[in-house]
Amino acid sequence: MRAAYRVAQVKAAEALLMAQLPPGTLMMRAAYALARRCALLLGRVYGSRVVLLVGSGDNGGDALYAGAFLAARGASVTARLTDPGRAHAEGLRTFLSSGGRIFSGYQGKTDLIVDGLVGIGASGALRGAAVSFLDDLPPAPVVAVDIPSGVEVDTGDVPGPAIRADVTVTFGCLKPALVVGPAVAHAGQVELVDIGLRPYLHGGAALNVADVADIAAWWPRPDIDSDKYTRGVVGLATGSADYPGAGLLSVAGAVAGPAGLVRYAGGAEGLVVARYPNVVVAPRVAEAARVQAWVCGCGLGTDSQAAAELRAVLGSPVPAVLDADALTLLVDGSMASELRRRDAPVVLTPHDREFARLAGESPGADRAAAALKLAAWTKSTVLLKGYRTVVASPSGEAWVNTTGTPDLATGGTGDVLSGLLGSLLATGLPSWRAAVMAAHIHGQAARIAAESGPVTAVEVAEALRPAIALTLRLEAGSAQT
Repeated sequence: MRAAYRVAQVKAAEALLMAQLPPGTLMMRAAYALARRCALLLGRVYGSRVVLLVGSGDNGGDALYAGAFLAARGASVTARLTDPGRAHAEGLRTFLSSGGRIFSGYQGKTDLIVDGLVGIGASGALRGAAVSFLDDLPPAPVVAVDIPSGVEVDTGDVPGPAIRADVTVTFGCLKPALVVGPAVAHAGQVELVDIGLRPYLHGGAALNVADVADIAAWWPRPDIDSDKYTRGVVGLATGSADYPGAGLLSVAGAVAGPAGLVRYAGGAEGLVVARYPNVVVAPRVAEAARVQAWVCGCGLGTDSQAAAELRAVLGSPVPAVLDADALTLLVDGSMASELRRRDAPVVLTPHDREFARLAGESPGADRAAAALKLAAWTKSTVLLKGYRTVVASPSGEAWVNTTGTPDLATGGTGDVLSGLLGSLLATGLPSWRAAVMAAHIHGQAARIAAESGPVTAVEVAEALRPAIALTLRLEAGSAQT
């Protein structure tokens, strides 16, 4: 498991750690790690051409010291300074004494650019000379120092021009902009360097990131005493005469999950039983036998019959996933009381437009904060779908999924996700954990499906089992190692 921390937490931790170390030690740790990564990217350091983009803060100091290390190994390193009078004084002296030079224009091929324009203390769009530097960058790999310059560190927003890095070397801990929001596309490959900061980071993380080992460790597995009921029974109130495919796709997601039995209650019962003879069908929620979790809304419709089905699900004493049409039926507030007085967990799975209808405003620049606000208001876990899906719990924890892919932006993939999520919920997992796991596996399935060409929801559903198997196999291999 990884965690991303806010700027205030990082700066407080840095102050505590620097108080225990000789002056400059922390910067030298960062600069050495940065120089090492640059050297690996260059391959052959001697004779290579490196340009440093250097701002006035400690971020620029990191770049200058790293440039000094590279210059000492025979690289031709030049520093392009936004304000020579405000550059990190000791870093600049060390850089020049190591053979580094002040930039006087791009000459010949540039092998590497190091972005040290602004650090985590900056806010708002890039300004002044820093913006002009972006206008004439030559074609070369870019390594960002701690964060790509121009992104909002705590939210992941990109308010204006910003560096697009191929690699970001970040120090001590992840920052939110490296895992969520449009800033992710600017970070490239993120390499986290341990500089001794972790023991000094206090307070809860801004965002948590589950790794494959976490998903595998949490995955429910049957034992010798298990039967189909003890493994969990999931019910799906999805699909309709108008949208039978949504019912089929949600069932496809559910049968790939760990639940022992799937019950379907809806207008696509004939198609469902023909495709999945292992699924028990009924025409309505009221006629379905007992389940341990419900999925409601995918292709359900928004008429009076659909509303009655949603009320039946909300009135049940088991966890529920509410997606698509179920979210639309919640918007007018007529079911708000049923939702808020439920004792059993609820997971809401909106995309941005559904979120805006539910919350009365778009997620905005800070997607994690927006999801947490809706989770608190509805007393539900919120799975805010997107390239980097955010899962927010009503207790105030936020998670971000890093396996997502733009290939999931196609019709029906959300139905598959809801079915898988319901199957996980039916096993008794906490709602936030089930949501994190479902998003992770769903993203992995999309990546597997994309290997064979354009992705549809059908291919994503078919790739769920391989994605689960791969996850469990990777974790097992890691344990053996």
